Amino acid sequence: MITIYHNPKCRKSRAGLQYLTDKGLEYTVVEYLKTPFTREQLKDLLMKLNMRPEEIVRTQEDEFKEKLKGKTFTDEEWITILLENPKLIQRPIVIKNHKAVLGQPVDEIDRLLG
Repeated sequence: MITIYHNPKCRKSRAGLQYLTDKGLEYTVVEYLKTPFTREQLKDLLMKLNMRPEEIVRTQEDEFKEKLKGKTFTDEEWITILLENPKLIQRPIVIKNHKAVLGQPVDEIDRLLG
């Protein structure tokens, strides 16, 4: 089963969702701003992405630029920041089984499908 962590207000996230639809794939949509991650879910997601928390931060967000840019945080501190500010999480994130990818650009999703 494929799961997409999605923000419907985000153009890139909508493109990822459309990409899955165009490929005729079945998937579950999780609007992570409405259904926030738990600490364990976020850690599991990072493991599936094989990424550190700061690698999934949206650095173009005003919140990042105003409060976080240029500062150093531990992985645990980044996880707390992302849990408290989920809009800072890159999107879409697509999971299949034990792997996940950031769907930017959308053809990155193909890495899960092969």
